[in-house]
Amino acid sequence: MKSFKWPKHSILAIAILATWIKTVIVYHTSFEMDIENSMQEFILIINPLSFLLFVYGLSLFFKSEKARNRYVISISVFLSIILFANVAFYRFYNDFITLPVLFQTSNFGELGTSVGAIITWLDILYFIDVIILIAAIKFLPIIKEQTPIRKEFRRAYYVLSIAVLFLNLGLSETERPQLLTRSFDRELLVKNIGTYNYHLYDIYIQSKSSAQRALADGSELVEVSNYVQANQASVNEEMFGKYKGRNVIVISLESLQNFVIGNTMNGEVITPFLNSLVNDKDTYYFSDFYHQTGLGKTSDSEFIVENSLFGLGRGAVFFTHGGNTYNSMAEKLGENGYFTNVMHANNKSFWNRDMIYQSLNIQKFYDIDSYDVNEENSVNWGLKDIPFFEQSADLMTKMQQPFYSRMITLTNHYPFYLEEEDIMIPEYNSNSGTLNRYFQTVRYLDESIKVFFEQLKEKGLYDNSIIVMYGDHYGISENHNKAMAMYLEKDEITAYDSALLQSVPLFIHIPGSGEGKVMDEAAGQIDIRPTILHLLGINTSNDMQLGADLFSKEHEDFVIFRDGRFVTDQYVYAGEVCYDRDTGEETDIKACQPYIERANVELEYSDEIINGDLLRFYDDETMNLSQVQNAVKE
Repeated sequence: MKSFKWPKHSILAIAILATWIKTVIVYHTSFEMDIENSMQEFILIINPLSFLLFVYGLSLFFKSEKARNRYVISISVFLSIILFANVAFYRFYNDFITLPVLFQTSNFGELGTSVGAIITWLDILYFIDVIILIAAIKFLPIIKEQTPIRKEFRRAYYVLSIAVLFLNLGLSETERPQLLTRSFDRELLVKNIGTYNYHLYDIYIQSKSSAQRALADGSELVEVSNYVQANQASVNEEMFGKYKGRNVIVISLESLQNFVIGNTMNGEVITPFLNSLVNDKDTYYFSDFYHQTGLGKTSDSEFIVENSLFGLGRGAVFFTHGGNTYNSMAEKLGENGYFTNVMHANNKSFWNRDMIYQSLNIQKFYDIDSYDVNEENSVNWGLKDIPFFEQSADLMTKMQQPFYSRMITLTNHYPFYLEEEDIMIPEYNSNSGTLNRYFQTVRYLDESIKVFFEQLKEKGLYDNSIIVMYGDHYGISENHNKAMAMYLEKDEITAYDSALLQSVPLFIHIPGSGEGKVMDEAAGQIDIRPTILHLLGINTSNDMQLGADLFSKEHEDFVIFRDGRFVTDQYVYAGEVCYDRDTGEETDIKACQPYIERANVELEYSDEIINGDLLRFYDDETMNLSQVQNAVKE
């Protein structure tokens, strides 16, 4: 009796099936994607198949069995790396990798603690298909080929691949019209066209944006300029120039969300000093303020604050467009006699800061070499916040005044570890170690701000300064919704809740003003630039900015998130659902439609400015396009 032998294309079939099944399992176990109906589930199941058929099918063009097997194993390893990279990235950012992010390799060396908290030994299971494939090649008895693979077979095979692709795209377009025009919504793309096809689409988009700059001539800026001018908010005459000539200190509060302000954790006050500022007569506290960052996180918040434009939806502007021409807040302040600087005790090349700060016309970068950093005063990502503020205050005493210092804190950073001597409150007791530790690092951050205020007073810098403090981005991602629901005493965290949890604090502290109050208008980071400049009496009416002065009576309660969500005083739009802001209940999508259209327009205009480097064609003093264009062409 003859022993059974597997058909000659069994290795190809095993490779496709193993990677396909693994990918679908990973979709359901490693990504939190909302599946609303059976059609979406079917699309999710089939969307890896067309790419896998195509890429593995290239092995059919190899003449020898050994070459085919080597190719199939190589592709299996490569696809496993891509899939696992997305899983690891998703654990940290709750998002999918884009091509620009892959070029941010200079940052990877700084991520040791964070990466260590993300990856475990069980992650070897993400390569299980590679193991299965190697075992099949080694142990399965396969029928040896006597003749070359026929062209007719290859043709039929690729007709099948194309048919599956068109079936996938057709169903996806039916389920989500204009899918490929909404590239900022990466989860939607992955749910419909799959991880692997998404990366091909991402390469196309990146190539398109590169071509956009090469082909831009400035004419695109006319429409954007008209929109900006038509939607400007008037200045508040009482506040405009009221604090002219004061030093400006802008502090980026790492990962600080608004839900901790005024709250306790197991009876422990989380932010006692910041709580005291909320009702301070010299503080304007914005209770409904939101971060608007994307994948660039802290660097995105820096970019937004400096330029009153959105970051990009696919990577960090600091990397992808660090050499562009900008009209930053630092440049405006420098033109008005300010010494402009950034203070951050980290390597100057991290997030490409040494390059883009030149484009932003920042005169001095106080990087890690400006600070005394040692094992005793550093943790996780670098210098602890308390010694950072103490040393920064010393540096400020030597600065030419007036100065503009933008400060970036570090300690309240994922994975939120502290040394024993810095712990001021106990951990929380949820199922999330991340959230449990978060309250401790937030408490430390709060204490560091208190120390800084004391230092400013001691060194005579306090009274003649404006101190602006804002949360740069979320600290607790949606991956910890179960623990967040426990802390907030909710049954679950819905898309509505998640949108509102993107609220971060904004404090504008003006010593001696005596007019501070809690401001409950909806606002975002994009509004900081015009607000600060107007307080100093610097005109921005010609600037290409999308934000509005927070003290303007015409400031609108409308905050756009980088991923297309938005919040107004009446509605919350998230997960493609329109919610009533007061009740949290779903309401008619028509109520949100005008805002959806405006959000898309503003995001597109911002992207056009950045991708086309359009501000190189713009003179903000004269609002003239043609003269600058002619100068560039000459």
